[in-house]
Amino acid sequence: MTDTASPHVFDVDQANFETEVIKASLEMPVLVDLWATWCEPCKTLGPMLEKLAVEYNGAFRLAKVDVDANQELAAMFGIRSVPTVILVKDGQIADGFSGALPEGQLREFLSRHVQPLEGGGNDQADDAPAETPEQAISRLQQAIATAPDQAELKLELAVALVQAGQSDAAEAELDTLPANLATDGRAVRLRSQLDLAHSLQDAPALGDLQQRVEANAEDWQARDLLGVRLLLGNDPAAGLEQFLAIFERARDWNDGAAKKRLLAAFNTLDDAELVGRYRRRMASLLF
Repeated sequence: MTDTASPHVFDVDQANFETEVIKASLEMPVLVDLWATWCEPCKTLGPMLEKLAVEYNGAFRLAKVDVDANQELAAMFGIRSVPTVILVKDGQIADGFSGALPEGQLREFLSRHVQPLEGGGNDQADDAPAETPEQAISRLQQAIATAPDQAELKLELAVALVQAGQSDAAEAELDTLPANLATDGRAVRLRSQLDLAHSLQDAPALGDLQQRVEANAEDWQARDLLGVRLLLGNDPAAGLEQFLAIFERARDWNDGAAKKRLLAAFNTLDDAELVGRYRRRMASLLF
């Protein structure tokens, strides 16, 4: 059971799921948090989701599902691990993710679908800094020390390590994952990110690459490395633009590197709209 008194957070079971989630999502988005009492990552994710539900002040409702008590619901969603979060909108599943994401990524996920309403219960939320990758690493390392058998925590740690630029440490964590998590979508994305990050070894800084491209628009090597830096930084769309420019104007450069970069980039991004847009642009150049 949830401890919050917020009207935006509630427990759901098989009996009220159709009314409180499916039908209710026709009026406002419903975020379904599938969790379990024995799940350590759930204890991290649940309170963050509840805090955000209060902060968003009714822009979405948070439905909590105990998978052990509601195995039929868990089976309906095909749940293989917890926590799993699913966004239901207009009666349909619109998005979702598995694992305890850092607060910054939770906000990014929500921003793709909903915006906070005025008068939220957390007046200081905008001033509160999001968890940094370094803080996430420290939190997850402590959690792993407490629950070393929770392999899901190691995957989350690998995500935070990549975000902190610690590629070798992230790769080491990925190598320890059991088979069921090694093929998890997040693990596959991280492998692609690490492959891209390896190409930046000894690469010039972002500013230097930008100057090279401005001086010579056909400096394909600089464009390629600039695209990787932007993709792994805070501007993935700009990174894709660099790869697309090479693909359009020098498709055969470096044994078709631009096409390989684009396909690898699509595997690293979880923004379906962005990926779809650039897939269509790439396809328009192919056919």
